[in-house]
Amino acid sequence: MVQVEDAAARRRSVPRTDLVLDDARLAPHIARLGRSIVKDALVRSQQDVRDGVLDPDRIVDDVLARLPRSAAGLRAVVNATGVLLHTNLGRAPLSRAAVDAVVEASGTTDVELDLSTGRRARRGRSAMAALGEAVPDAEAVHVVNNGAAALVLAATALAAGREIVVSRGEMVEIGDGFRLPDLLVSTGARLREVGTTNRTVLDDYAHAVGPETGFILKVHPSNFVVRGFTSAVGVADLKGLGVPVVADIGSGLLHRHPALPEEPDAGTTLRAGADLVTASGDKLLGGPQAGLLLGRADVVERLRRHPLARALRVDKLTLAALEATLRGPLPFVGQALSWKAADLVIRAEQIVTRLRDSGVEAYVVEGVAVVGGGGAPGVELPSVAVSLPAQMAPALRTGEVPVVGRVERDRCLLDLRSVAPEQDELLVEAVRAVARPGVDGS
Repeated sequence: MVQVEDAAARRRSVPRTDLVLDDARLAPHIARLGRSIVKDALVRSQQDVRDGVLDPDRIVDDVLARLPRSAAGLRAVVNATGVLLHTNLGRAPLSRAAVDAVVEASGTTDVELDLSTGRRARRGRSAMAALGEAVPDAEAVHVVNNGAAALVLAATALAAGREIVVSRGEMVEIGDGFRLPDLLVSTGARLREVGTTNRTVLDDYAHAVGPETGFILKVHPSNFVVRGFTSAVGVADLKGLGVPVVADIGSGLLHRHPALPEEPDAGTTLRAGADLVTASGDKLLGGPQAGLLLGRADVVERLRRHPLARALRVDKLTLAALEATLRGPLPFVGQALSWKAADLVIRAEQIVTRLRDSGVEAYVVEGVAVVGGGGAPGVELPSVAVSLPAQMAPALRTGEVPVVGRVERDRCLLDLRSVAPEQDELLVEAVRAVARPGVDGS
């Protein structure tokens, strides 16, 4: 009976929902997060009072401790994996200029309005102008919501009910089980596969081209490498077959980069004779998720005016981030590609010194980083990492500021090639926060 009475007393002691939500300490958080999120936290705190594990007088403090950083579930993460464009971590981080542009565009904007005339204007015209200026070899440009959408739009507008000629060695899977053949066939086009997995020659294409050909598709195998007895045909040779050539370069590299000599870029591909180039915006370009369409004016206009283009169009935030990426300072991925290993060593030594001063077992190791995200397969970038006990990896991932590294040979490696210098302090504090007896192996 005593237990029943205690339980009843605890239920009576639970503070009323409306009274707690009216507490002045919660007001700014309700304004920031919304009433429902704060109320959900309160409900959990009230249950702790009922269970006898929380003092009713501390319920507001408990609610405050439970509140998330934002109304969205996504969390900012320090990418210390050594994969510059980690798909699971959102690929390219935006530049500060791009972030500021997104904030500016988050309210009402002149996205389709000419303020000087008060009349409707072409959507995203300044972003399109920036893209055109960045790739002067393109007569016209257009943007859709991702790289796969760019290819879908091209296939639908240029080859629905017709054939797309493509090498068997370029029938790639683009991730998460999505395969290029399935994507193209879904548009109503028919695939005319030529050559073999490892060798395709010009005659293979020439024999396949005919009245039913919508275009020849040239796909860069951006997430794998085939070596040995191989042969492929370049865009310049395909151009002589008398049908449009569409080149999917994938990674969004607009111009050649010395660190990636084998990676195709938009400018070179267009000069070689491609009628249309498709690429992604959130990879080597370093911008937001977007599909870039660059090429002949008549081809791009045909795609832009196709009904499907409306369903694939990008929003004002993407347009703002894309323009700022193109016009603003070099994005993170461009910087990271150019960092010298010696500079990474200096950063790593400074971090390790501070961690050792805090009693953490840490040391500097050399290694390799990669581009990732479907770009520059097989390219290894010399890198430097901070080595920690492997058992720290889970705690770092789930900490107040999540740090995602990689585990190799029973060590947790925090690769600095994928960490911006301004994040070094975050990294140090995150490691210190989880470096307690039993966590760091001490």
